[in-house]
Amino acid sequence: MKKSLLIIFVIIPLLLIATAGTYLGMVFNQSYTGPDKVFIVHNGETFGRINQRLFVEGLIPDKRMFHYYAKYKNVMTRFRAGSFTITKGSNLRQVLDTLVYGQPNLASITIPEGKNMYEIAKLFESAGITSEKDFLEAVQHPDLISKISIKANSLEGYLYPETYRFAPNTPAKAVAKAMIDLFNERTKDLDFNHPFLNRHQVIILASVVEKETGAKFERPTIAGVFTNRLKKRMRLQSDPTTIYGIWSRYKGNIRKADLLEQTPYNTYKIPALPEGPISNPSLQAIEAVLKPEVHNYLYFVSKNDGTHVFSKSYKDHENAVENFQRNTKARQGKSWRNLKQ
Repeated sequence: MKKSLLIIFVIIPLLLIATAGTYLGMVFNQSYTGPDKVFIVHNGETFGRINQRLFVEGLIPDKRMFHYYAKYKNVMTRFRAGSFTITKGSNLRQVLDTLVYGQPNLASITIPEGKNMYEIAKLFESAGITSEKDFLEAVQHPDLISKISIKANSLEGYLYPETYRFAPNTPAKAVAKAMIDLFNERTKDLDFNHPFLNRHQVIILASVVEKETGAKFERPTIAGVFTNRLKKRMRLQSDPTTIYGIWSRYKGNIRKADLLEQTPYNTYKIPALPEGPISNPSLQAIEAVLKPEVHNYLYFVSKNDGTHVFSKSYKDHENAVENFQRNTKARQGKSWRNLKQ
């Protein structure tokens, strides 16, 4: 009788515990056998949802075990949003460590010179880094604008064009701050002293210069044209500034009515710089404004290949317009896309 009780109350429970322990140990150490796999944790996603998806995708062997382990480690609310790679051979503990302590995969994105904030917002959304709406809200937020110490409605002009690496679903404010931080770093050694433009006006004019030519070697010459016109209180008469002023409805063609419309960016109507930057210029465009080419040119017209003809008089300018714009033969087979820098 005593032997039977010993078996029932001692030996069998010990065997069950040992069996359960062996099973749990096997489950805990069971490795993911598939190929390396990208797993995305979404902003605001609950632990239950993450746990379910990990199990369905075969990345963990047991949901309950993963739940107990995460609870034991007190990390159920510490999962980081982002894209993570679960490598072949990862066990349950390593999967948890990757999602809680690991670095998210970074997406590489190049912001070209001369893009405006609306175009940049679309690029970030396409890359899955942050939404277009959130980015536009961030770059127009007073807290971020205060970091560049200017009176402006947005960070336009200060979103430095460069190749960046961000984790998917990075907060828009963090993205914008990284861009203005890089702007400050790249321009810290520039002497912004200018005979008649303040620092912000230098960036405004640089943003116009950037948009006016695809030929980098022309930047100082075009900066010189605009400098000469500003000195003479002439209108800049820049199509890109006018386009920016009607950006929300611009369809790819500028009309005569657009040139006649009074906006803070229509330099055919206002005898001054536009209200703010119209793009995010390169360092070279900023340098061109700070050290423009000294000449007597007041006009330029496209040669349809990305370069321009520069003129000192309106008569010479009209001749250039006739030769390169009104003459259809001069435009055939020409494109700025064929420009060799």
